Amino acid sequence: MALEDAKNQVDTAITRETMRGLSNENTFGGITSFLRRTYTKDLNCVDLAITGIPFDQAVTNRPGTRLGPRAIREASSLQSPDAPYGWDVDPMSDFNLIDYGDMAFDYANIPEFPHRLEAHIAGILGADVATLALGGDHYISFPILRAYAKKYGPLSLLQFDAHTDTWADDDMSRVDHGTMFYKAVKEGLIDPARSVQVGIRTSNDDTLGVNIIDATEVHTIGPIKVAEKIKSILKDHQTYVTFDIDCLDPAFAPGTGTPVWGGLTSAQAAIILRNLAGINMVGGDVVEVSPPYDTTGATAIAGAHAAMELICIWAWNKRAMSNG
Repeated sequence: MALEDAKNQVDTAITRETMRGLSNENTFGGITSFLRRTYTKDLNCVDLAITGIPFDQAVTNRPGTRLGPRAIREASSLQSPDAPYGWDVDPMSDFNLIDYGDMAFDYANIPEFPHRLEAHIAGILGADVATLALGGDHYISFPILRAYAKKYGPLSLLQFDAHTDTWADDDMSRVDHGTMFYKAVKEGLIDPARSVQVGIRTSNDDTLGVNIIDATEVHTIGPIKVAEKIKSILKDHQTYVTFDIDCLDPAFAPGTGTPVWGGLTSAQAAIILRNLAGINMVGGDVVEVSPPYDTTGATAIAGAHAAMELICIWAWNKRAMSNG
């Protein structure tokens, strides 16, 4: 690479003149925005904002997911600067994506956190910009869903997870990463009959009517048929997609707070996600990446890839809608 060319490839996250385009930079240097997207708080003309939510005070066991957004961003720099593999859409070239940075909050004022997060997301949605949140523990999905439901009404939820997170909890003030979808159903934020949980492998007697595709079914019928089943349930309903990294088996994602064996392989997850093109995804998140429990960085890499796939699902739908 010529010297002048090299100078032009430095920190494109802050030097790029447009929000679109690929970034061919050294993976080991430069600004660690997600996928080298432009770092900005300016939502003008933006299609999708990636935002970090470094919160982990809702965990039941091992903390550390507050470090997830930073690790996922760093891992995203390892991904190819070319168009995403397996897709006929290129979000980085076809849409205005930005890294909106992390939400600021007082870590010692936990009761205030849900309100701040809901307002954070509502502010982005109010500018007609979609969001992809990088967690953080899984509780973050609840305030985000509140903001989305105010804009769109009751949503379908597509949840990749080892746990249903619908254990009974009628105290809406509790901040817990195992009960927030129980609360989301009770508040009418999501429609359980048109929602799906994939990869479940823990017991819960009352799933509130949410459709379950457990990990055993994934292994038995295969990822392509799983994707077909998901699409038959979601149909064209507006959908929020949440990807808990512990849906993957600990062999592929050990860096998480509540790992459970028997989960999806990364290959199965990739095939399912790539066959979900066409669902009406309006927003999503990737959660529960806990770097302290994975010295290899494999979990953050999986989180970065999952986030990229969610962006592609969103972009595929966005393009289809714009084409009428």
